[in-house]
Amino acid sequence: MSLTPNLVETARVIETADSTALLAPPSQTIPAKGRASARRRIQAEAEAEDRGIVSVADWRRRHVRWPLNAGHSVLLVALVVTGLGPILWLAKSAITPTQDTLRTPMLVFPHGVDLQNLATAWTTVHIDVQFVNTLWVALGSWLLQVLVAATGGYVLSVLRPKYAAVINALVLGTLFVPAVVLLVPLYLTILHPPLIGTSLINTYWAVWLPAGANAFNILLVKRFFDNLPREVFEAARTDGAGPVRLFWSIVLPMSRPILGVVSVFAIINAWKDYLWPLLVLRDPAVQPLSVRLPTLQQAIQLDVYLAALAISTLIPIVLFLVFQRMFLRSAGLGGAVKG
Repeated sequence: MSLTPNLVETARVIETADSTALLAPPSQTIPAKGRASARRRIQAEAEAEDRGIVSVADWRRRHVRWPLNAGHSVLLVALVVTGLGPILWLAKSAITPTQDTLRTPMLVFPHGVDLQNLATAWTTVHIDVQFVNTLWVALGSWLLQVLVAATGGYVLSVLRPKYAAVINALVLGTLFVPAVVLLVPLYLTILHPPLIGTSLINTYWAVWLPAGANAFNILLVKRFFDNLPREVFEAARTDGAGPVRLFWSIVLPMSRPILGVVSVFAIINAWKDYLWPLLVLRDPAVQPLSVRLPTLQQAIQLDVYLAALAISTLIPIVLFLVFQRMFLRSAGLGGAVKG
């Protein structure tokens, strides 16, 4: 809570008066009634600065507080049901027999639990192979996207060469090109890549390289770097830090929040991508879950298929639980800025 300069000065006067009240003669001390009045004034003005739609005085009224609390509770329950309802139903159906899911889909285990669905999906259907493939696809895409976004944003925002404005405009212009338009030329480039002489089809590089060229991530990181304090960069250059040292020791420690956001976006997008891996990863031995599961839907039972879907949602849920603080809090500048 921040106070205005006048309130701060008044508070200091009152604090000084309180500290000297015991030592000064009774005739020189500030009356207790005056100190109490000043404290109430400071508290009232501080509450007025933080006032929202409903003031503190209104919150104390029962006919205002109860309807608002009831509305908040209803909204919270609606959000929980909307957000967690499908996930909880999938988790329940993954360990429920097929007949129970078809007859009474909303009942909770009407005829017991069938944990064999998870084991069948993991071993018999070989979801474990596609799970590992998805991990490779997601990790490679994440590494390249973070590398390209961090270095590209660093060059455009911190180093700022003469041609930075031109490159920034070109990168921004690619966001206005529909992805469907680039599908055919990108596929032909992967099929006959220049300088390599061999096709990248059925290799993870066919997914990693296009994923790394993400203009949105570059502009997002650049925008974050634009708001970093320039005084830190100038001080590092004065101490003899070069571009590489400046990037590694100063910029990266200050970029934890935005790199966390880019990481979550990269992994989730790679985890759920379907069309491009379907085109370039034709071999079932290298296909991720997003491509392999739809082809298995007609060949396996419903309960096993739902168990496979539940397994495929583990990584996104874990990522949210790990990185939720980076979404809810924008802390992390303390790595390079003191005070």
